[in-house]
Order: sequence, then structure tokens, then C-alpha cells
Amino acid sequence: MKHRIVVLGAGYAGTFAAGNLARRLSPADTEITVVNAEPDFVERMRLHQLAIGQDLAFRKLADVFAGTGVRLRLARVTGVDPERRTVAVTGEDGEDGDGELAYDTLLYALGSSVAHHGVPGVAEYAFDVTGRSSALRLRERLAGLGEGGTVLVVGEGLTGIETATEFAESRPDLSVALAARGELGAWLSPKARRHLRQAFDRLGITVHEHTGIEAVEPTRAIAADGRSIPADVTVWSAGFAVHPIAAASGLQVAGTGQIVVDRTMRSVSHPDVYAAGDCAYAIGENGRPLPMSCASAGYTNMQATAAIIARLTGSKVPTTGLKYHGNHISLGRRDAIFQMVDGDARSKSWYLGGRTAARLKSGVLKGAGWGIAHPTFGMPKRKRRLATAPDRAGVKVAA
Repeated sequence: MKHRIVVLGAGYAGTFAAGNLARRLSPADTEITVVNAEPDFVERMRLHQLAIGQDLAFRKLADVFAGTGVRLRLARVTGVDPERRTVAVTGEDGEDGDGELAYDTLLYALGSSVAHHGVPGVAEYAFDVTGRSSALRLRERLAGLGEGGTVLVVGEGLTGIETATEFAESRPDLSVALAARGELGAWLSPKARRHLRQAFDRLGITVHEHTGIEAVEPTRAIAADGRSIPADVTVWSAGFAVHPIAAASGLQVAGTGQIVVDRTMRSVSHPDVYAAGDCAYAIGENGRPLPMSCASAGYTNMQATAAIIARLTGSKVPTTGLKYHGNHISLGRRDAIFQMVDGDARSKSWYLGGRTAARLKSGVLKGAGWGIAHPTFGMPKRKRRLATAPDRAGVKVAA
């Protein structure tokens, strides 16, 4: 009987992992299934571009996995039973229907969505760019705003900065503002921080520093100090949250709801389960939890993939790097900042900014797109057969 590997989610982590598992493991021994609610691969890093009206091409996952042997199941995950080793799914728009998938190894990569933090009015009135459907909803709303319309972006992280600058550059007729709980770009080096402020000034973005938002209403946001900030559209980018499925399943999770994993991305409570991307509570080389980000998806999916292959084939489990080298922040289409960081994720004095950094970021996005279009990286690799020693559950895995 073939070893059944089920990958939940086809974002940056799940798609790359599935393609490389298919590339490295023998199809005579393994059966790989990817479960995803949408038929397309969605580049989350570019959804702020979609929201402001730019046209993005979405690749069909069926085309992405064509020729790899990976099976695609279009469905939404509704539950995981790690004791029975099954996943409950419901078909989207009648595609594959409801059902249950059994697995021998599970790679949980369902990602995250916007975190409301319990702030009144966010769920009812705010928009976000954490998913394609929400970005399209925002796109429709922005298209209906006339000259002088007000947009407030809440959150001074990478998503908030990229969203505010993209909107201001693409729609100079709008009045764009950003609300930051602290200082804008506080984690950047002094020179990079000045570059960021100059970009905001050039684009005419109003910055409300040290301003927490405690409520969102249809045409304004209410700050913690009682101020009213006009906003025909409020875009909420104040962090991410994972789906409660993992916690409800009985897997050990952190306070964030993320699956607690060891250094190889293996669940500490259920050894048949691995996690990658935003849903993994993984400790980086600096001793701190990895942030929810595209970079973390890359590191964790490479580690999980390497560990799964090694354990199934009886090889030594390698460790891949979990160390950040820098932050790359788009400031519209023609400007960007690349900030190098040290081993403790503190900004170095050196940074790269301007058009050169923007071209570099564009190249990174194109490279990621190529990798998604060719998840096996187009290179032949000797297929590895599974180890024959059964584990405690009778599954063919390495000891």
C-alpha cells in the first residue's frame, strides 16, 4: 500500500512542499494529495496590487501540478482527526463534494487570515488584503470612491506600509493615511527610516503615529485617545490569525493557535503531522518564534519537506536554516527598501533603497512565480524509495 501524504493548503508553503515531495519521492511508494479551497495559486504578497485595480495573472493549480503526480482536491478543510489520521473536507461549489481523506503523513499549511483583535466594527466595516476574495471586495469599494475619498490603513507592519504606498501611488486622487501604534518604521535603521518617511511624504500619505484604533465605523475610525479619523474605507492590516481547526483537532498549539513543532517542523504531540507557514509555531535560530510571513513559509516548508523525505527513506534528518537576512518592502512600483538584519533580527546600518531595490523586489516576485509555475524546479531528481521498517502505527516510515 502506498504511503499517503496529504498537504493542507496550496499557498507558498504548501505548493512548494507538495511539488518537491513529488520530485524527491518515488510515485511507486507514495501518493500525494493537496487540498485547497481555491482552484488558483494566489500570490498573497501582491494582493494589495489587486485591491487597487492592477491586473494580476493567477495560475491554475491543476496546471501547476500537471505532470508531477500530485493529486489536487478542491475543497475546504473542516476538521482534522489526528488520532484516526483523517481530514474532513467540504467541496467548494460542488467541485469534489464532502468527504474524508485518510493520511499516513499530514503537512498542515493552511496559512492565516486577518486578525481582528476583538476591535468593534472591524468585522462589519473594515476591509483587508489577506485573501483574494477580500482583496476583490476592497477593489470594488475603492473603484467606487471618487476624488478626495479617504482611505485609512491600520497597521505599521510590512502589509500596512506596502498597502498604503501602493494605494497612494496608484490613486493620487485619494487621501491616504496610515495609523501606527508606534513609530513608523521603528525597526528600520536610521537611514532606511528616513527613506521610508521621505517616500510617505512624496506620496502624500498622512501618518498617525502612536495611534491605536479601538473602533471602526462606516465612515471613520476611533483612536484610543478619542480622536475621530475620517475613513470612507478602513483597511485592516494589524496582524494575522490562524484558523481554529488545529486547536480544535487536539494537536498541541501555542496561545496563538499555531501548531507547536520541533526543529524539523514535526508536531510535538502527533509525529505523523508536520506544519509549515503561518500555522507553525516554530522557533528560529535567534530563539524567538518565526513571524507569520512569506519568508517563514519558505524556511519552514523546506525544513518540513526535508524531514518528511528523510524519515520516510531512512535517511538522516537534515536541518535547514531558520534565519532571516532582511526585510524587503515595496513602496509602490518604483521604490522599495531592502533592510539587512543581524542574527537577532536587529536592523544593520546598511540598507538598499530606491529603484534598484524595487527592481530587486520585482525579480524576487518573478522568481517566486517561476517556482510556483514549476514546483519541482524543472530539475530531474532520483526518486527515493521508502524505508521498510514499520513504525508503531504500522506505517512504512523510518525509525
